[in-house]
Amino acid sequence: MIKTKPEVVLSREKFNALKGRDINALLRENLPKVEETLMAEREEFLREKIAKLEEKLHKMEGEIEELREFYEKATKDRKFMMTERERLKQENAELRVEVEKNKVHKS
Repeated sequence: MIKTKPEVVLSREKFNALKGRDINALLRENLPKVEETLMAEREEFLREKIAKLEEKLHKMEGEIEELREFYEKATKDRKFMMTERERLKQENAELRVEVEKNKVHKS
C-alpha cells in the first residue's frame, strides 16, 4: 500500500494570510470542528442508509404478504381440485357400474 502525504492547495490570498501564523496551532484549533463536521456527515449518511433499508424492508414485507396470499389460495385451490377429482372418480366408477348393468340387461 502506497502512502501519500496529504496536500493542501490554497489560493495566493489565503497563503499570504496564513504566512507567519502557527499552522500546527491553527490545525489543532480547528480539528474538533472538522471532527464534528465529519461525524455529522457520517450520521446523516447512516440515517439515509437506514431510511433506504427500511423502505426496502417494507417493500419486501409486502411481497412476502403477496406470496403468502398466493400460497394460501393455491393450497385452497389444490385441495378443491383434489376433492373434485375424487368426486369425479367416484361418479365415474358409479357410471361404469351402471353401464355394465345396462349391458348385462340388454344382452
